[in-house]
Amino acid sequence: MASVHSTHLTRTQARRIAVRAQLLDASPGPAGAVEVVERGEPADLVGVVEHLTSVQNEPTAAVVPAADLVLFDRLGASYRPQQLVEALEVDRTLYELDAMIYPTSHLELRLPEMAQWPPYERARRWLADNEPFRQDVLELLEREGPLPTSAIPDTSVVPWESSGWTAGKNVSQLLGLLARRGEIALAGRDGGERLWDVAWRVYPTVRSPVPAEEAHRRLSELRLAALGITRPGLRGTLQEPIGLDAVGVAAIVEGVRGGWRVDPSQLARLDEPFEARTVLLSPFDRLVFDRKRMLELFQFDYALEMYKPAEKRRWGYYALPILVGDRLVGKLDAASDFASGVFRVHAVHLDVALSADERASIDDAIDELSGWLGLEVAHGTAEP
Repeated sequence: MASVHSTHLTRTQARRIAVRAQLLDASPGPAGAVEVVERGEPADLVGVVEHLTSVQNEPTAAVVPAADLVLFDRLGASYRPQQLVEALEVDRTLYELDAMIYPTSHLELRLPEMAQWPPYERARRWLADNEPFRQDVLELLEREGPLPTSAIPDTSVVPWESSGWTAGKNVSQLLGLLARRGEIALAGRDGGERLWDVAWRVYPTVRSPVPAEEAHRRLSELRLAALGITRPGLRGTLQEPIGLDAVGVAAIVEGVRGGWRVDPSQLARLDEPFEARTVLLSPFDRLVFDRKRMLELFQFDYALEMYKPAEKRRWGYYALPILVGDRLVGKLDAASDFASGVFRVHAVHLDVALSADERASIDDAIDELSGWLGLEVAHGTAEP
């Protein structure tokens, strides 16, 4: 039951909190979240990722890989994908783990959790049974790393058993566990193949370990600041298992059952004018990734349909949610055809009636995205 002292929000206020927290309005965002250069442009992608706390590195490139679209939506046309590669592989200001990109500046807060991995008894037992295998891998990487998965021999004592696709994939299973434990790290890629190395050659030295309880609290505060508003019982995902029960301010959203937690800095901005813009979102963008929150606050029906047969899709293989101001208003069914040099717009599915100016802003957003991609817009082409 929500506290009698809970802050009361309209659904519009809650949506604006979420949009602002994700740096998707037209203002530069809360003070200190992202530095802004004199021209009014975000200064660097690392500052954005530090505020967001994580960006999913989903490689599906029907339009453009998810991380690149997430960063383009915050940084604008000045962003280049090569900047992300350099931050990950050269500067080491960002790092990748379990298909998520994190700021290296937050690593010290994640180490206590990583040290306790894995949390599952079966995986712990398998890791203990394969201690010689673990030592073989660590010694090989220290001597010859970075190496691709294919260059690491399987010297497992006990095979990994699973009823799914991971059955018998002992090397990849061990690498995943050691990466989650912070013993090895993703050092880069050779083409599409991941390169692994010992963690101390990839991660910077953390001088002062943060106590586990403090690290959990600080990560929770950072994550709530990135989301703006969320359910208190949310446990996140495998990649982001951070509870948000004890941080922020309790709130009730008009027309939505149950309680919420809100970032205090966003509550302080409620009286500021909301500066709207139109954005084409990645399906993996954190504004829409929590589908339940999306439905409750934005009343937006959406599902990623790339895994559905074509005849069962309502909006397209890789439809992009369309944000206009503080509303999710529809889906863009489009694809990048780099071979032909065109951005194929199959359909714009609108869920609500829009003004002429709002409809024009969607066309402008399509032109901005296609221009950034270096493609010409082609309308009305049928989806293959």
